[in-house]
Amino acid sequence: MPHLTHSIEDGMAVITLHNPPQNRLTPQMVDELDAALTAVGESDARALLVRAEGPDFSFGGDIVDWPDMSARELRTLFERYMNCFNRFERLSIPTVAAVQGLCFGGGLELAVRADIIFAAETARFGHPEQSLAIVTLLGGVYRIAERAGRSKAIEWALTSEQVPAAVMERHGVVNRVVPDGELADEATAFVVKLAAGPTRAHAAHKALLRIWATGGVTAADEAMFDIAMPLFDSKDVKLALPASVEAFLAKKPRPVFPFTGE
Repeated sequence: MPHLTHSIEDGMAVITLHNPPQNRLTPQMVDELDAALTAVGESDARALLVRAEGPDFSFGGDIVDWPDMSARELRTLFERYMNCFNRFERLSIPTVAAVQGLCFGGGLELAVRADIIFAAETARFGHPEQSLAIVTLLGGVYRIAERAGRSKAIEWALTSEQVPAAVMERHGVVNRVVPDGELADEATAFVVKLAAGPTRAHAAHKALLRIWATGGVTAADEAMFDIAMPLFDSKDVKLALPASVEAFLAKKPRPVFPFTGE
């Protein structure tokens, strides 16, 4: 049975975790995620939603086989996971994670690689690695630090506490907290909106933020115009810019444009 499925329709891709009862990350699931990312990358998808079936998003890695694996085997396994998760993080299209229930360990490390996180009101997040005397193996602690700052990242990593969705939102890890029963609809509607947007501009913003994250403001400024100027040759800008000027001169509201992503 598959541990993950994906679909692509009307410019929107959906990846769904379903490895009951806890949606733990297995080698099979990661291989299926890698294949799904290839399919999404080769498709006309303009936005991606990552969601999970069942009461919880994911408890993290399936640790059952780890005690019997050598250090080299474990490193090879974790590198496979890291490479796959990084592929997800580096997709040029906007990505959204919809999180319900418990989101721990590798599940949290997957979620924070999304551009946007929607969380149900009762969702809880955490790094259980400390309880196993290991670290966040897929880059969780410093990705949380990038969003929430070092002080909260180290606190949550050292304590393995379960952090409520509202606290994660307050510290900038989660973007929106919604009632449990509205999570699927709210996240889907947001992704549909992104999929109808200026896809190349979305990709440019993601690229600039990646440069800023590694090189700071100066590096992003240096890259700005090489990334930004080609947008002026896109069909979307050639549609929107003249029409916006026309609306401004006519003192009319700017229209909503049917962007094609080209």
